[in-house]
Amino acid sequence: MAFTNNQGRTQSSLADINITPLVDVVLVLLIIFMVTAPILQSGIEVQVPKTKTVKQITQERLVITIDKQQRVYLGNDPININEIATKLHEKIRDPQGQSIFIRSDENVPFGAFATVMDAVKQAGITNVSIVTQPINENAGQR
Repeated sequence: MAFTNNQGRTQSSLADINITPLVDVVLVLLIIFMVTAPILQSGIEVQVPKTKTVKQITQERLVITIDKQQRVYLGNDPININEIATKLHEKIRDPQGQSIFIRSDENVPFGAFATVMDAVKQAGITNVSIVTQPINENAGQR
């Protein structure tokens, strides 16, 4: 783009892009993502029972969770206990070869746990593991 100055000479304008606002916007977005990322990954709060023998989980598997209020979740989605078998049939192709984890709060009554186990068995899944936490033996020796 050309323009004329006071002496009647034609000059061209300098086309510099100011990147300061772009950097400001990018930094604000970075801060927003840094603050919200841990919130999105928080999951369901469950205090699992402690045992001496704990097997490490090596694969990503389907998890059913029962929290303190006896609400049942399939993955991170709340689910009705009566719908567990149908939802598992939708998500699992081979019920015999599939394994599933049940994560239950230690204060949940056994009846609620047994109902969920029965629903999983009705779906045809026989390989069921219960999620526990290792006992920290060094904590009692202080």
